[in-house]
Amino acid sequence: MEETGTKEKILNGAVELFMKYGLRSISMDDIARHLTVSKKTLYQHFADKEDLITVVLSAHIEENRKQYEAITENSVNAIDELAQISQCLRKDMSETNPSVLFDLQKFHPKAWEVWLNHKNKYIRESVVRNIKQGIEEGYYREDVNPDVLAAIRIELISMGFDQSVFPQSTFSLAEVQSQIFDHFVYGLCTDKGKKLYQKQKEQHA
Repeated sequence: MEETGTKEKILNGAVELFMKYGLRSISMDDIARHLTVSKKTLYQHFADKEDLITVVLSAHIEENRKQYEAITENSVNAIDELAQISQCLRKDMSETNPSVLFDLQKFHPKAWEVWLNHKNKYIRESVVRNIKQGIEEGYYREDVNPDVLAAIRIELISMGFDQSVFPQSTFSLAEVQSQIFDHFVYGLCTDKGKKLYQKQKEQHA
């Protein structure tokens, strides 16, 4: 297999394992075994596990950005965009181990920095843009501050992963994130926006 293909195979296999089992519990041995390649092959492409996780995260973020940008481009209004994001979010979270964010923060500082940059710039700017659009369209309350609400939204994402608040043994990550998302949206919307959001959710379900 050519070098680019091998690296892509490693990235795809690693993200599958990390999302399912978390970062800390998966070793380079586990990845090699899962992909039926040698550890030597892994280290030909990645310096160590930290390097692999950073590249995996960067690739995963890039994929998500493309996915969400396509939603933005195809949405007819701010509410339609949120309804599609809600559907997408539930699917993504159903395939993600809740410990991923904690593992990143505690054990992988370089990768954590990549996530923080993405969260504090791209996600925040996307939320601010959607809120401003929704206010102009009359679907969101005029008295909300887009920057404050965007900051709240991205911190709520992190809270949904917090095992001390929502332990994995009791809560489903997909359900937690969906409930948090809906609570945020309904607090943001005018009556007109709430009705359309509920209608759009039913259409995208």
